[in-house]
Amino acid sequence: MKLSRWEAAILAVAALFLSFTAGWFLRGSALSDPIWVETRRLPNPAQAGIALPEPTAAPVQAPPEETAEPAESLPVPAAEGKININTADAAALRDLPGIGEKRAESIIADREQNGPFRFPEDITRVKGIGEEILAGIIDQITTEETP
Repeated sequence: MKLSRWEAAILAVAALFLSFTAGWFLRGSALSDPIWVETRRLPNPAQAGIALPEPTAAPVQAPPEETAEPAESLPVPAAEGKININTADAAALRDLPGIGEKRAESIIADREQNGPFRFPEDITRVKGIGEEILAGIIDQITTEETP
């Protein structure tokens, strides 16, 4: 059986497509280490005792009051009264709104299984704690030790 030029060309294109597709799907199967990106929140320089250099340029004037917005500052260390979700017991966790006995136990179990929470927002990895509960407790929890 003899193939025409068109049939040979179609077979060549199909073979190229299949080899490309196989390579595409098999590229992720190599045993390579995943890439981890870690971030860290810095404390407010004034509260951490860090001396900042004095400004050398003339001060910048603030925009008119009708467009002025409050300046965002760096996150501050844990304030008094916040519950550290990495060290709190079940009774302290139950004091948070939306956290009952079962969720408090789930937080402790997750903390023991997966390690400490790096950021307060990480509490959403616990089953049953979503964005709504997080919004209600975010101002009352911390993952940093009080100074």
